[in-house]
Amino acid sequence: MLQKNEKAKFIVAGHSLGGALAILFICVLAFHEEAWLFKRLEGVYTFGQPRVGDKQFEEYMEDKLRKYDVRYLRYVYSNDLVPRIPFDDKTLMYKHFGPCLFYNSCYRGKVLREEPNKNYFSLLWFIPKRVNAGWELVRSFILPIVKGRDYRETWLLTLVRIFGLAIPGIANHCPQDYNNSTRLGNLPVAVDLQYSYEEIHGE
Repeated sequence: MLQKNEKAKFIVAGHSLGGALAILFICVLAFHEEAWLFKRLEGVYTFGQPRVGDKQFEEYMEDKLRKYDVRYLRYVYSNDLVPRIPFDDKTLMYKHFGPCLFYNSCYRGKVLREEPNKNYFSLLWFIPKRVNAGWELVRSFILPIVKGRDYRETWLLTLVRIFGLAIPGIANHCPQDYNNSTRLGNLPVAVDLQYSYEEIHGE
């Protein structure tokens, strides 16, 4: 299709493991210098994506994304556990790269280099995460009343949210909140985000 239609473009996107595979696919294209495909690439958008490489991989990908002018946006919702693994520490040394579009439990967004509480396990976040999980459970009943039937949640998701009171971050990984973030969320920056975090913040 891309070869038959010179104006055709494509987007690479994915949630969770799909998000990891999406950015690894771009890595493969960059490694093979597929410049003609990059010209057709509209952007890469991942949701709840885990880390996929170390510092060296981060530097390689940032260089390639700049070279081919690829827009890469990584969405993270609230206390989602998956984007915070594998750990970014001295043992595992995994790193995220590109701007993080972070949305809190009220679907208010901001652009960050790294999501808050980047390795998930922190005593400082022990109580706030559970309070937030309680609010999200209550919100799941309020949102359909305020915003309409499209925002109703299944009983299975409600059970996951109840389970999330004990282990916050599990329910946050469900596609429902990422879907709500894109529909109800807002960002305090222009919609036409560029790849570079430094450019976004004028640094």
